[in-house]
Amino acid sequence: MPTSAPPKNRFERRRAETRHALVRAARQILAETGDTSASIQTIAERADVGFGSFYNHFESKTELFDAAVTDALEEFGQLIDERVDGIDDPAELIAAGFRLTARMADSHPELTRILRDRGLAYIHSDRGLAPRALRDLEIGIASGRFDCADATTALSAVGGTLMSLVALRIARPDLDGDEAASDLAAMVLRMLGVPSDDAHEVTRRPLPDLG
Repeated sequence: MPTSAPPKNRFERRRAETRHALVRAARQILAETGDTSASIQTIAERADVGFGSFYNHFESKTELFDAAVTDALEEFGQLIDERVDGIDDPAELIAAGFRLTARMADSHPELTRILRDRGLAYIHSDRGLAPRALRDLEIGIASGRFDCADATTALSAVGGTLMSLVALRIARPDLDGDEAASDLAAMVLRMLGVPSDDAHEVTRRPLPDLG
């Protein structure tokens, strides 16, 4: 898993591999159908682990699917972090997050489908995209780059708009995703108090490649 410490011995490695397999299976189910009613037996078979192994790691399916969403959003956040490393302007960080997210509908469809279906409930989570966006908003407010009073309130607006972009990108694959993401990012920056011309320029800067 993206944030797990390396296991120290063979038993811990096998235990970590089993947990990862269960989370991986749950992520696949969420991305494919969004159906959390799948039986534990079905999940265990997809993960290629024994039925009894499930309860060595999770008390319920709810706990497993929560772990799967958190795992996916954390991976999403790490991917964005890797691409925006070195960018200092909070406005450019917000814009790049929108634009890279739109592109990930093609490069990382599983992650974006989970974000579309489950992300709204995790806008104020302490893992995944939320703490990263909150950090950038707080820096932007403290530096005067953004003209808003409360970063948490701003996060609700920014996160809700990002969810809408993801839904649009998946529903309309024929749409120019880059242009739509840049336009929405510019609207968000204007909402945060960035002047219109500045917002337009920031959202058209060269974008790091997703690789």
